[in-house]
Amino acid sequence: MLHLRVIAPAGQGEDVVAFLVDCPMVTNIVVLPGVAREPRGDLILADVAREGANTVLHGLEEQGIPRDGSIAVETIDLSLSARADKAEEDAPGHEDDAVVWAEFEERVAEGSRLTWAFVTFLALATQIAAIGVLLDSTILIVGAMVLGPEFAAIAAICYGIIRPSARLIGRALRTLAAGFAIAIIVTMVCAAFSAWWGWITPAMLDHNEQTDFIVSPDRWSFIVAVLAGAAGVLSVTAGKSSALVGVFISVTTVPAAGNLAVAIVLVHFNEVGDSLLQLGVNVAGMLIAGTVTLVLQRLVWSRLSATIPVRRARPPHHPRTTPHL
Repeated sequence: MLHLRVIAPAGQGEDVVAFLVDCPMVTNIVVLPGVAREPRGDLILADVAREGANTVLHGLEEQGIPRDGSIAVETIDLSLSARADKAEEDAPGHEDDAVVWAEFEERVAEGSRLTWAFVTFLALATQIAAIGVLLDSTILIVGAMVLGPEFAAIAAICYGIIRPSARLIGRALRTLAAGFAIAIIVTMVCAAFSAWWGWITPAMLDHNEQTDFIVSPDRWSFIVAVLAGAAGVLSVTAGKSSALVGVFISVTTVPAAGNLAVAIVLVHFNEVGDSLLQLGVNVAGMLIAGTVTLVLQRLVWSRLSATIPVRRARPPHHPRTTPHL
């Protein structure tokens, strides 16, 4: 269940309440007339089944609530209510499968922004991966995979494609490209200093039996990336963040970036092309699978939402003013 908080502008509270009452997947409606001060209006609280959240939010948007008032949604961890159970039964589908598109859009919008945190995590992950390549340590490689934050930007591109939103796609692409570029450059600088101090040598890249898969892109690399991309998008839309760890460990984007950095510094140019190809194959596979997964989810939930018997929300009423003569 989700908890809904609505601030309806003066004069719209009754229409909002009437709309919520007519929604079979909404219950526990509380109305506090005139208590809101900024913005001014009526405070309306309600619980809504996650499966029907898109229908409810769309109806409130048609009434202009996001523009003139406010909508907030939060997850209810525990609800002991027979009415809430009935609301979930009346909603189509299952709660674990439901996609709240407004929630998903908010998540991917955050992940598409180039922030210091994103760059820092990606740079640290790339350096750990580079050390893992040099030491031929799969443990360090796995740690670097988990630390990498790049999937958020990839999910944002997938959503931008189906929305469609050129602005979101462009911002996420810039974040992904700039993030990897900065991470690789930082790793190259660190590797150059390490080579100058004599800590690393070109010979360390000659016998990487445990981590040789990083520079061996093949059809399995693409297949794994496709599966990971689908699983990653499903975990984000369903709010199952624990499943993302498996996605991170499955793809070798960050290890490929780390190997690319040390290969350039240690003049192993034969591995540069393979590292770039591995990086590209993994990103492409996740983009394709993520986009297809979102398309299928949108088709399924749009059909399920169409089966919900809900009265069409009234548009906001703006009274005319008589001009002074």
